[in-house]
Amino acid sequence: MPKKKVVFLGSKPIGYECLAYLISQKDNLNIEITGLLTHARKEFGNAHDLNVLAGEHRIPLLESLAELPECDILYSVQYHEVLKKEHIEKACEAAVNLHMAPLPEYRGANQFSFALLEEKKEFGTTIHKIDHRIDHGDILFQKRFPIPDDCWVHDLYQLTYKASLYLFQQTLAHLVAGNYKPVPQEVLVGKYGTSIHYRKEMAEIKVINLDWQREKIERHIRATFMPGFEPPYCIINGEKVHFSRQ
Repeated sequence: MPKKKVVFLGSKPIGYECLAYLISQKDNLNIEITGLLTHARKEFGNAHDLNVLAGEHRIPLLESLAELPECDILYSVQYHEVLKKEHIEKACEAAVNLHMAPLPEYRGANQFSFALLEEKKEFGTTIHKIDHRIDHGDILFQKRFPIPDDCWVHDLYQLTYKASLYLFQQTLAHLVAGNYKPVPQEVLVGKYGTSIHYRKEMAEIKVINLDWQREKIERHIRATFMPGFEPPYCIINGEKVHFSRQ
């Protein structure tokens, strides 16, 4: 039986870990990784350099979406560009995305922060088909889990990271074999609701109004204090005063 061809799009530590697992399963699943397209994220250091990992295993490096080769499966994990119809159609079996949030509730970016602001009790991670809209395609696999009380955004990220890697690993063989039943997101909107968020929204929700009730102030701080990024802040006498986690 000929090997199935897989092209991987990804970045960040979760993309690195998923690619590493994909490489480890090449022989077991009879697949060939025929291309990697990534976006360098220097803030994560050299330990999670997907280009280096691909080079060690002689995986062809792609420079842009225009270079995508024909394949059986196109797998995206934290890739930063929205794929167009001509990109999606490069995959003859499935083009899929690992989205680190439950769908259909949270499409787009900064899903961890908004779940905490909205006082959600449950979060999750989703593998879905890619279509021309953002995080909109049919759901193939999903894992949900409770959000701990008084959770901080970094802690929710870590929980989701762990659940996402687990979901990727546990479903990879099923994806390659075509052993799944797509569920349109529309049938779940009535139960879970839906929203889409963009990176630019973070600038607004990081601004703390000291006239708010204490609970709301604390919630906004927990939802927006993320190591490596500007902390939440209030304005006093025209100056930013940042909050920190003790």
